[in-house]
Amino acid sequence: MAPVIVPLRPDLWPAFEDLFGKQGACYGCWCTHFRLPPAVRRENSGERKKDHMRARVEAGPPPGLLLFDGERADGWMQIGPRLDVPEWNNRGRASAPLEDGPADDPAVWAISCFFIRTSARGRGNTHALVRAGIDYARERGARVLEACPMLHSKDSRSIGLFVGSQRVFEKAGFSIVAERKAGRPLMRLAL
Repeated sequence: MAPVIVPLRPDLWPAFEDLFGKQGACYGCWCTHFRLPPAVRRENSGERKKDHMRARVEAGPPPGLLLFDGERADGWMQIGPRLDVPEWNNRGRASAPLEDGPADDPAVWAISCFFIRTSARGRGNTHALVRAGIDYARERGARVLEACPMLHSKDSRSIGLFVGSQRVFEKAGFSIVAERKAGRPLMRLAL
C-alpha cells in the first residue's frame, strides 16, 4: 500500500510530535535548523525549538509534508517558499539563492529538510516525499523548486542526510545549478 502524504496542519501536530520523538528528531532540532540563526538555536532548548515549530505550524500555511503509513507518521519533508526558511538564504551557505531565484520571490520554493522514522528508512519514502512535494509546490504557484542535498554519505543514517541525497533529487528531475561547497550542490527543478 502506498503511503499517504499530506500537508502538516495544526490538527496533525500530534503525529509530527510522535514522529520526532522525545529527542526532537536530529538532536532536538525540531526542524528549526534553517528557521533560526545558529546562536538562537544554541541558546534554545529542544522544548523551545519545539514551541517555535508548533507556533509556525499553527500560524500556517503548512511548512511541509507528513508521510503516513497507516495511522503513524513515518516521514517529514520541510518545503515552502524560500522566504519561510531564512537561514537557507544565508549568503554564506551552499543553499544561498541565485540572482534568478531570489529569496523574496514567493514563487521560488525550497525543500530544506527531511526526517524519516528509523524503522521506515530504505523504503523509498524520501523519493515519495519529493514527488509529492513537486506537485504540492506546483499547485501552490511555485515556478522553481530548489534543494541543496549531500552528494555522498558513507552511512545512510548520517545526520547530514537531513538535507537529502543528490541521487533522490536527480531521479526526480532536478539538475545542479551551482556548487559552492564540495559535495553540496544547489539543485533546481523548473515547474
